[in-house]
Formats: sequence, C-alpha cells, structure tokens
Amino acid sequence: MNKYMERIYNGIIKENPTFIIMLGMCPTLATTTSAINGLGMGLSTTAVLMCSNLVISALRKTIPERMRLPGEIVVVASFVTIVQLLIQAYVPALYSALGIYIPLIVVNCIILGRAEAYALFNEPDVSFFDGLGMGLGFSLALTLIGAVRELLGAGSVFGIPLIPEEYHISIFVLAPGAFLVLAMLTAVQNKLKLPSATNGDAPKPEFVCSGNCLGCFSDCAEKADERKEA
Repeated sequence: MNKYMERIYNGIIKENPTFIIMLGMCPTLATTTSAINGLGMGLSTTAVLMCSNLVISALRKTIPERMRLPGEIVVVASFVTIVQLLIQAYVPALYSALGIYIPLIVVNCIILGRAEAYALFNEPDVSFFDGLGMGLGFSLALTLIGAVRELLGAGSVFGIPLIPEEYHISIFVLAPGAFLVLAMLTAVQNKLKLPSATNGDAPKPEFVCSGNCLGCFSDCAEKADERKEA
C-alpha cells in the first residue's frame, strides 16, 4: 500500500473520525436526519479538509509559530466560505437543510485537529490525501447514521420509500434519534470488539494543543522545535 492509499485507509477505517476517535459530534448528531443531509455535510467537510490541509502544509514553514492557530483558522474559514457559497448557489435545498452547520465547519475539531496533528508535520501531497481519507471516513459515517435514522423514522433511504408509513418510528428523525442511533452503532462496535473511543481501543491521538496550559502535561517546546524542523 503506497503512502497515499495508506492515508485514505487510515481515515476511513483505522482512525475513522466518527466511529473510532469520535470527533465532530455536533454536526454528526445535528445534520443526519436523512442520508442525503449526512452525505452533503460529509462531502462539504471533505472539501474543506483537503484544501485546508494542502494549504496549511504548504505554508507550514512560512507561518510564524505564534500566528499558527490564527493562520490555520483564516485558511479554513476561507475554504468554508467558498463551499458555503457554492452550496447556496447550486444546491439550495441542501443549504437550507444544513443551515448554520455549514459555517460551523470552521470550528469542527476534525479540521483543526488534522491541521495540527498532520498537515504541520508533512508534505502537501500526503496532507491532501490525509484530508481526503478523514473526509471520506466522516462522510461514510454521517451517511450511515442518516440512512438508519431516515429508514426507521421516515421509512425511506435517499427518499426511496422502503417501509410502510404505519411502521415509522418518528422519534428517529428528531433530536433524540441521533443519540439512539449513534448509541446502537457504537454498541455493535463494542460487541464485535472493534476499535472505538468508548472501549479504550481507539488509536492514541497525536499531539494537539488544547490551549489549556495549566492542565497540559505535553512538552510544547519540544513540539515547537519539531515543527520548525519539519
């Protein structure tokens, strides 16, 4: 497996941001009322992940250390704005369904997490594929959760009717349904003994600065030196 396919495999299977590391829970729970909404949110995040990883990696030796986080946020916010305008122009129905959660991609911990943990230490080409892998993993997870919620709550998947109306369980397309479906899927993971943040088998996350210096036991000076050498 070459380095590019390894990054895609890592994002989809090994370190899936939703099912393995459990990041980005806000859009995961809020936007998965249907399979198409989950897919739309996932692909929007994928586009931002790929582009921001590429640019941040290319600028990693140029951005001063003290301006690292503001610089990353400016890059991410720029791509989110582009994606938001494109969705509003060409897919207005999806834009209306996702609403405020499109601009909130800026503060999605998956985006800044991959920038801090991977793009700052690696070349632009592999950083781009890292963003692609993480984005595809996120998209697949959101689409699966959305499909289960739509099937149980509305009796359809991608708008295709599959279950008669009298068997619909409407709670699954409401807010509590998101928690129920995620809990059920996580329970299946644990039953099959698959890696997950809920059973302690998820891969140990790479260093990401939390901003809480008093409660942090990481050697920040050492990490700063590593960035300068990268």
